[in-house]
Amino acid sequence: MIPEQRHQEILRLLRQEGILSVRGLTAYMNVSHMTVRRDITALESTGQVSSVRGGVRLTKQHGQEPAGEPKLRAQPGAPREKAIAKLAAQSIKDDMVVFFDAGTACRSLVPFLAARRHLTVVTNDFYIVTSLFAYPNIETIHTGGVVDPASASGQGPLATEMLKFVNIDLSFLSSRTWNISRGLMAPSMDEIEVKRAALKASSSRFLLADSTTFGTVSLFNIAPLQMLDTVVTDDQLPLDVQNNIRQLGVTVRLATFGEGGPSPLAYATERGARW
Repeated sequence: MIPEQRHQEILRLLRQEGILSVRGLTAYMNVSHMTVRRDITALESTGQVSSVRGGVRLTKQHGQEPAGEPKLRAQPGAPREKAIAKLAAQSIKDDMVVFFDAGTACRSLVPFLAARRHLTVVTNDFYIVTSLFAYPNIETIHTGGVVDPASASGQGPLATEMLKFVNIDLSFLSSRTWNISRGLMAPSMDEIEVKRAALKASSSRFLLADSTTFGTVSLFNIAPLQMLDTVVTDDQLPLDVQNNIRQLGVTVRLATFGEGGPSPLAYATERGARW
C-alpha cells in the first residue's frame, strides 16, 4: 500500500477498535516499525490521531460517533456478529429473563428468538425494543434512563436503578474493548454503571465480542473477565488467548467464521501490545 492507503486503513481500524499497538499495525500491514511510526506522525500532524505509549488512538473529536451513526447501526451487525449471536442464542431457554446490552452484537440475537416462549427481555437498547415488537410471545422491558443518541440506548443512574429491581437469569453484554489484564472496558462512566448493574443482577453472564476487538483499551474499567461465565466469540481468536481466558475459569465458545485462522492484527495485538 502507498502511504495514503495505509493512513486510511489505520483510521478505519481505529474507528473500529479505538486504539492500536505499533507492533500490531506492523504485523498487520507487513511493513517496518519505522514506516508505521512515520504514518502515525503524518496522521498526528492532521489532528486525527494521538500517540500513546506503544501505540496510537483516535483523537477525541474523531473518536466520537458522527451524527446519524445510530441509523447506520440500527440493524444487526456484520456476519461475524451474526455467527456469534446464533451460537449464543442456543443458551436462551423458554421462561427465562434475559438482559440484552446496547449495541449491534446483542441486536443480532433478536432474529434467533422466534421459537422462544414466555421469554422476558430486559434491555437499554431502543432498537432491540422496536425489533421485539414483531415477537408478541416475548415480554419486553426497557430500563429507561437518559437517552444516548450515539448508542440509541438509555444510560445513567435511572437505568442503573431500574436493574436493581429485576432478577435476570442470563445477561448478554457487549464490549468493543476487552483484554486479559483489564477485562471489559467502556469509554463512558454511564455505560459502565449500566453494565455493572446488569452483571450484579444476573445469575449467568455472557460476553458477546468478536476477535477483532480483543486487546484494545478504553478509558474506564467495567469488570474483570473472571466475573463472566462465558465468552462467545469467533474462531479467529488466537488459541493462546482462548487458553488464557479458560485459565481464568471462563468458558470460551467459538462461532465458526471464515477461513484462514487468526488475523495478523488480532494475533500481534495479544502477543505484544502494551499501551
